[in-house]
Amino acid sequence: MPGTQHGGGAIVLMHGVRANRLSMVRRAEVLRAHGFAVLLFDFQAHGGSDGRRITYGRLEALDAAAAVNFVRRRLKDERIGAIGVSLGGAAALLGPEPLKVDALVLESVYPDIDSALANRLRTSLGHLAGPLLTPLLVPAFKLLLPPILGVRPDELRPIDRIGTVVAPLLIASGTVDDRTPLVEAQALFERAPERKHFWAVQGAAHIDLERYSPNEYWRIVLPFLTEHLQRTDQSDPR
Repeated sequence: MPGTQHGGGAIVLMHGVRANRLSMVRRAEVLRAHGFAVLLFDFQAHGGSDGRRITYGRLEALDAAAAVNFVRRRLKDERIGAIGVSLGGAAALLGPEPLKVDALVLESVYPDIDSALANRLRTSLGHLAGPLLTPLLVPAFKLLLPPILGVRPDELRPIDRIGTVVAPLLIASGTVDDRTPLVEAQALFERAPERKHFWAVQGAAHIDLERYSPNEYWRIVLPFLTEHLQRTDQSDPR
């Protein structure tokens, strides 16, 4: 979606696991109305994209980099930002080099695969079986990652990569998220370099934060993106 003004900035929208680009349409419409150009795409093995395996950010990071590079080639004079939701946020961090953006929003991003597996298993197994079986099942699932997904557990640690981010950063997480608990999102934030902001979304679980609280979402996210991506001085060539 093209922007409505030169110097209005561009945003790459990166969806969550087992979703697709259509889950980002609401964000795209608001951003477009505020002058941003927007790119929506499907990660590998999602939506209309080829691929048989979800790799929880490792290979999806290549898709994220390709999407940003595409926008940079098409809109050479614009500053580019990205919003990554869950899987999309992990993909923004797990590439071979930092994602080349001028502002980055990460929503509900797991810090490492151990925590991600443990949280999901405890939730799925329930209050009784979860605490008993999770410590046994997490190592077993980690052993299956290389032969099944072709990815090693040590390659799925966004918390080890967030320190390489050079763009201004906004991290958001729900206060009752049982997939990525608030304390884990805060740990991710603590490892990030400066020029960073944290938003704890009161009452939100591991859900679409924009849909959960759209007014508050845009009150927080839109000024962050506008400040770092939109030019008030049109003589600035970046």
